[in-house]
Amino acid sequence: MLLRTIDQVCVVVNDIQKAVQQYWNIFGIGPFSIYTVAPPELTDTTVHGKPEYYSMKLAFAKVGTVMLELIQPLKGESVYKEFLVEKGEGIHHIATYEVDDLDSAIALLGKYGIGVLQSGRWQGASFAYMNTEKALGAIIELVKRTTGFPQPEATYP
Repeated sequence: MLLRTIDQVCVVVNDIQKAVQQYWNIFGIGPFSIYTVAPPELTDTTVHGKPEYYSMKLAFAKVGTVMLELIQPLKGESVYKEFLVEKGEGIHHIATYEVDDLDSAIALLGKYGIGVLQSGRWQGASFAYMNTEKALGAIIELVKRTTGFPQPEATYP
């Protein structure tokens, strides 16, 4: 499998409002587009292979050609909550949006013993966080996007 790009780096945080303010005030990163991601728009959600309903707050900002994503878990069990409990705030995953066929990519990685940690569908995108920490030292998120990003509910600053 060829990952042609790394489009995003994600940091899991406890408080997204505080985090966007720090990234803006200290590093000048922004503006951030902020979204609440929850059912019913968030569908087909799984965690460790089992159906699980979860929600989160997202904030996106471009840093050069790479997107910085911040995630604050809200409700339900998720790999984001697990990460905060085990490690605290920090870099959670890197992502590529260049997956042509998500199911085929998941199947191919499965042949190498790499399974799906969490998955779902939201606003024209299908995503899967792959259990690649042992192989690569980081979680890889594969994303198949069929539409652009929706309008954010808020921006900062």
